[in-house]
Amino acid sequence: MTHAQIAGLLLAAGGGRRLGGRPKALLEHRGGLLVEHAVRTLREGGCGPVHVVLGASAGEVRARAALDGCAVSVNPEWTEGMGSSLRTGLGALAGTGADAALVLLVDQPGIGAEAVARVGAAYRDRMSLAAASYAGERGHPVLFGADRWADIAAGAVGDQGARAHLRAHRAALTLVECGDVAQAYDIDTPADLSHLE
Repeated sequence: MTHAQIAGLLLAAGGGRRLGGRPKALLEHRGGLLVEHAVRTLREGGCGPVHVVLGASAGEVRARAALDGCAVSVNPEWTEGMGSSLRTGLGALAGTGADAALVLLVDQPGIGAEAVARVGAAYRDRMSLAAASYAGERGHPVLFGADRWADIAAGAVGDQGARAHLRAHRAALTLVECGDVAQAYDIDTPADLSHLE
């Protein structure tokens, strides 16, 4: 179904606690900011519209990052963990007409447009559920058909995100191997900053 509208949902609210409180969205990578790199990845992977969920230092991110053409939501409860940002993002997408949300995390710059496009191509209908996998291990990005959003949001607490939903619906999940085109490392600690260019 090529005419499906697959919205990109970028979770970029984290405060970088283990990075000494440096918001991940504002880390520099390839001559820009990490949040800009991730938005570009979603767009080049075929997602549109792109929604960005900010949290830590949201005002500074808005001021410094080129987020033209993106819808931006601020998660006031970002300190609760990724689950609250996922709820914020899915809530913002409800009513937009999008058929699915493809979720990418701002701190995984090793995941590029090719992996996004592969996972997006797994869309079949509004109950679709797909995730990138790396040597058989489920990772990001993840695609959620719109008819699953309410259930996913209900279970998104703390740092769980959609984990509970994915576990409960394992039989419906399409795993899309992306290990040949992407690296699923996170930028969590000062040592991880070596991945940034």
